[in-house]
Amino acid sequence: MPALPRQPHFTVKRSDFPEDFTFGTSTSAYQIEGSAFGSCGPCHWDSFAAAPGNVVRYENGSKACDHYHRWDGDLDLMQQLGVSAYRFSTSWARILPEGRGQVNEEGLDFYDKLVDGMLERGLQPNLTLYHWELPNALSDIGGWRNRDVTDLFADYAEIVVKRLGDRLSSVVTFNEPWCVTWYSHFHGAHAPGLRDIRAVSRAAHLVPVAHGKALAALRALGQKDLGIVLNFEHVSPFDESHASKTAAKLTEGIYNRWFLGGLFKGAYPDDVLAYLEPHLPEGWQQDMESIKAPLDWLGINYYTRNLVSAGETEDDAGLPEMIGNKGPLPRTEMDWEVYPEGLGYLLNWIKDTYTGDLPLAITENGMANNDKLVNGSVDDQERIAFLDAHFKQALSAIENGVPLKAYFVWSLMDNFEWALGYDKRFGLVHVDFDSYKRTPKASYHALQAMLDKS
Repeated sequence: MPALPRQPHFTVKRSDFPEDFTFGTSTSAYQIEGSAFGSCGPCHWDSFAAAPGNVVRYENGSKACDHYHRWDGDLDLMQQLGVSAYRFSTSWARILPEGRGQVNEEGLDFYDKLVDGMLERGLQPNLTLYHWELPNALSDIGGWRNRDVTDLFADYAEIVVKRLGDRLSSVVTFNEPWCVTWYSHFHGAHAPGLRDIRAVSRAAHLVPVAHGKALAALRALGQKDLGIVLNFEHVSPFDESHASKTAAKLTEGIYNRWFLGGLFKGAYPDDVLAYLEPHLPEGWQQDMESIKAPLDWLGINYYTRNLVSAGETEDDAGLPEMIGNKGPLPRTEMDWEVYPEGLGYLLNWIKDTYTGDLPLAITENGMANNDKLVNGSVDDQERIAFLDAHFKQALSAIENGVPLKAYFVWSLMDNFEWALGYDKRFGLVHVDFDSYKRTPKASYHALQAMLDKS
């Protein structure tokens, strides 16, 4: 495997982008805040992490980066970096420890202070309502397999936006529905850790239903700039065989076209529906009008490509096996191939096929790297080269007429990386998980220089 490139600075300049283009960073609540603080209720990630084999070394987000106590300094780091926006999430379990009923005012107060702190530093607050934290009490009644939870999500969205909405630049309902549904209910790699075709079929429909209900509730409140964030991979067949091409098309349908189809066409793709329809909730067709309610913008998360071949599957096994393969490109510490061209392709394809003139934002892009703190600094030139190559693809898409308005780097700081615990470092800022000391990396300083307008 060729080595990742090293590059000490960005070749792209801030002035290459439109003057009103937004640069920001992203995080999520469970990954940085610390769920043990502030009367936060338990979520399904706490219970998932407590079972052997689910998370490296049984690690969890109970303390994470201690952002709950250190948020002030973390916002200072963002301000000093020179970004103009921050994409953060609220924890459903922190605000409603039982998922419904009594509100935890301490939790709402925390986010109140956080949003005010952003505005004091000239940072636009961009809220995500659901970044994978389902209160345990709702997991107990079936979670995203239970239609009742879609109504409870809309209730939660109303509570948050009634408190914070007057100061928010944008609101996202869900982060990465594919991960919330397929990765969690079929592959079993994320909470709740299910491997069940019926479970994923119901979740893959009811999450869009919850999105539609929350969208309607927030529209009724007069909230503006509402969107959803989808994750994408550039999917290709591993070889030229008919089997690989068929497997790649189905993979791409599940990963990229299922949620886009529902949201923008009011119809799921036929090739995926052929496998999932027998397991969908009764009367699911009646939900499609609500699911395709107009959005103000779409968020796009992109990290890598997927080369797909077909597995050996019995004819009556239902969904065929689709195998992801690695090609010859450099890989990050996540073992993901570095393929910036995939971002450019997807931006153009999404615009041409689904969204038209709807504003788009890259809401996550970044890399896990083998970062080492040496003599008080982290020389992560690989991350600079990674981001620079993806920035170029974004620029090319803009020049091609794609209405791309923003780019959020994942992530501000190293954090709890879900099933991989604290091993994988995505941050522009290094975090010592014993002392919680923050150390800006070389990539932070390079991006700071790139964004400097002086």
